[in-house]
Amino acid sequence: MIKEYFNEKAAIWDEQVSERDATKLERMVRRLDIQPGSTVLDVGTGTGVFLPFLLSRVGDSGRIVAMDFAEEMLKIAMSKRVDDNVDYLCADIGDIPGDNETFDYVVCYSSFPHFQDKSRALAEGFRVTRKGGRLFICHTSSRDEINEIHRQIPLVQHDIIPDAGEMRALLAKAGFIDIKIEDNEDSYFASARKPPGGVA
Repeated sequence: MIKEYFNEKAAIWDEQVSERDATKLERMVRRLDIQPGSTVLDVGTGTGVFLPFLLSRVGDSGRIVAMDFAEEMLKIAMSKRVDDNVDYLCADIGDIPGDNETFDYVVCYSSFPHFQDKSRALAEGFRVTRKGGRLFICHTSSRDEINEIHRQIPLVQHDIIPDAGEMRALLAKAGFIDIKIEDNEDSYFASARKPPGGVA
């Protein structure tokens, strides 16, 4: 059902739903501190709203894999043809195709609430992150605002951001360390690191 919801909304997503304030998006990508030349997995890329901002960080020598499980959302992202350094992948976070330890950064911008099995999603995120790499969960609205919006939409009413304690527990269970969570009226930002040795 959730996949169908996003496929149906794809055509109007950019006009009615996605963040259009470039200042907020630029401020958020700066917080990720992504280094030039990095490889990034953009989980739940949707219509590709965040891709230009991620590209501004990885530079010409970096690579981004834009992944989404909703085909129609991904088609719109692909149609924007933002850069040759972006590969597109139709897949679910719970079962990411590819090798272990592929990405320097795994970014979940405006997507985490919709992961139906959050523990499995984070375990997969951990698997594909390189040793010492980082995972980010970020939104350009507060947790309370996002959760309230979702609760008013029947098909996504249970898709919420957990409280800080539960989020820390989920990230730690997946194996991440250096967990930081910041939530204010303007944004939500969680970061975690895969241990340099690969396991916590």
